[in-house]
Amino acid sequence: MTQWTIKRNPNPTPDAEREAIIEAPTFGTHFTDHMVTVVWEKDKGWHSATVEPYGPIMMDPSAAVLHYGQEIFEGIKAYRHQDGSIWTFRPEANAKRLQKSAHRMALPELPVEIFVESLHKLLEVDGAWVPQPVNEKTLYIRPFEIAAENFLGVRAAQRAEYRVIASPVGPYFTGGIKPVSIWIALDSARAGKHGTGEAKTGGNYAASLLAQGEGYEHGCSQVMFLDAETATYIEELGGMNLFFVYKDGHVATPSLDGTILRGITRDSVVTLLRDRGHRVEERKITLDEVREGINSGEITEVFACGTAAVITPVGQFKSREGNIGREDAEPGELTVSLRNELTGIQYGTVEDRHGWMHKLVD
Repeated sequence: MTQWTIKRNPNPTPDAEREAIIEAPTFGTHFTDHMVTVVWEKDKGWHSATVEPYGPIMMDPSAAVLHYGQEIFEGIKAYRHQDGSIWTFRPEANAKRLQKSAHRMALPELPVEIFVESLHKLLEVDGAWVPQPVNEKTLYIRPFEIAAENFLGVRAAQRAEYRVIASPVGPYFTGGIKPVSIWIALDSARAGKHGTGEAKTGGNYAASLLAQGEGYEHGCSQVMFLDAETATYIEELGGMNLFFVYKDGHVATPSLDGTILRGITRDSVVTLLRDRGHRVEERKITLDEVREGINSGEITEVFACGTAAVITPVGQFKSREGNIGREDAEPGELTVSLRNELTGIQYGTVEDRHGWMHKLVD
């Protein structure tokens, strides 16, 4: 086990103020009283595991992360169950994905046990920030790792910091289980072959922001990216994976070929679909197939999934070349059923057959 130092915040958020924040949370705007820091140095390995008061990070202007973009992160949630206990969902999977991202970005790989332990330690101190299980309120947890060596030079940093912060949140899309509109990015790609698309690194999200802004201007809440080589095949949204439901009951989702994030919610949805007897195809899917399938009725439902939004129905795809689907579409039956099952597992009201839930605090 790692040796931890706990430094409690001498000026924690007053109870009444914290409760007001939790009562009406907005995504990623208020943060808990503490954060986790663990340091890595080339000659020492991982050390100085600390829970400390939340606050600004002191950083030298030459810190490597500011110049060379060595940065990775994860997203995971803490759920309060009816008995008051606090749980999280598949933390080992997040830990292993963080390791894969670290490897791609030439950062040190944090051991799985330290990742999981960091969640325990933070929630043992800030457990009061986890909302009651109503209206899909949770505590969103953001582990991240940055290159923290002070130097200018193109090489892997020899000092890094792993940190964890947390923010109480409500539903990612505030309109409820209502189909969203998606903008198709025709002029920009999120990631290219042999690039960093499979790593959860900030640069991939920065690359999506220009198209995201264009989507907002056209009334869309997310952007769908096509492959960088041919602009033919569907990849993923700016921060979510896509699924297409066909009228014969089978479901297709873009295959993982190194340019698409290996979504943990995506993997869970595939498992739940196969549990129900659906054939799931992980394969290349063209934009033309989706257009023809939706227009003909061959594709009956489309949904997106990710940690923040869980499962969200998609009603319409928009682009400068025309629209696909209907903005006023109703959520699909399978989409809603899967969403209810997955959130039920996470909140402890549906049987966890796969042992996905991990208790953080009794």
